[in-house]
Amino acid sequence: MINFNIPPFTGKETEYMTKAIQNHKISGDGEFTKKCNKWIEDKTGTAKALLTTSCTHATEMAALLADIKPGDEVIMPSYTFVSTADAFVLRGATAVFVDIRPDTMNIDETLIEDAITDKTRAIVPVHYAGVSCEMDTIMDIAKRHNLLVIEDAAQGVMSSYKGKALGTIGDYGCFSFHETKNYSMGEGGCLLIRDEKNIEDAEIIREKGTNRSKFFRGQIDKYTWVEAGSSYLPSDMNAAYLYAQLEVADKIYDDRMSTWNTYYENLTPLKEAGYIELPVVPEGCVHNAHMFYIKAKDLEERSALIKFLKENGISSVFHYIPLHGAPAGQKFGRFHGEDKYTTKESERLLRLPLYYGLEKEKVLTVCEKIKEFYSK
Repeated sequence: MINFNIPPFTGKETEYMTKAIQNHKISGDGEFTKKCNKWIEDKTGTAKALLTTSCTHATEMAALLADIKPGDEVIMPSYTFVSTADAFVLRGATAVFVDIRPDTMNIDETLIEDAITDKTRAIVPVHYAGVSCEMDTIMDIAKRHNLLVIEDAAQGVMSSYKGKALGTIGDYGCFSFHETKNYSMGEGGCLLIRDEKNIEDAEIIREKGTNRSKFFRGQIDKYTWVEAGSSYLPSDMNAAYLYAQLEVADKIYDDRMSTWNTYYENLTPLKEAGYIELPVVPEGCVHNAHMFYIKAKDLEERSALIKFLKENGISSVFHYIPLHGAPAGQKFGRFHGEDKYTTKESERLLRLPLYYGLEKEKVLTVCEKIKEFYSK
């Protein structure tokens, strides 16, 4: 079986996790958490990076920092993971879903402004497949309407938009280090904070509402409960696993990009013949080879292709079911405007195997089997 995903492993993860144990510090904010935070800050240029227990929790922190309250509205695509909406729904907000662009599967920036009301507080662009949304337009809209921008960059580590790292353009950015991502700690994420004035509040929320971070830095002689918060610190053992990959992030990036390019090159004839569509990366966007997908003609054809590939030992999977059609989506949100592309395009999209260390021969086998399917 050619797996769809195998979590990344570089070889030093076990050594670093053992070191965390030997440090007698396996809870949060140990040696490796600090190393990961610094690596992310140095690599992205963000004012502050705070490793979290998940990207979901990073987004929940952003919602708290944005002071989202009951009755507020937050604009986002419907084609996204549930966590994008959950973080704001938990604060009592309404998720306002906007249609996507069919080329990138990202939120259609030209439809955002029409969805804004006097209750709108934030825009949440989701950088699908590590390809950036049209951030210049989104930031301009946010500035003119005095809205916050919270980037869901779960899939965007090592991606950029016009030279800026994804997650650093909006007020807050959220990374994922789940086992399905390019760089993994099993379960984990990171909150990126653009403005230094918001760092202290973020540290307090992350440390159960206490000023414990200042205490550990020796800035105060005791810590106390100062605000509402929660526990968003990952174990240093998880961070140790992640740091082994961040040390060789470029190697992982190059390996995945080689696989992505092999798919694109070998499937282009099917695209040119009109059988499938391939990913689009707009000018100014540098992606990270998080995902390689194709688009079949329709849901029926995609289902048949999934079945054919499975019969030939290849695991391929579809992706998000649009949130606005889900029971909770109808309860906690609404779709603004016409669903011209969200549902239709989601039913066509099929993700192919892509992970660090995937052998080229297997990639070529996947391509040959897809060609065989369409030859019939």
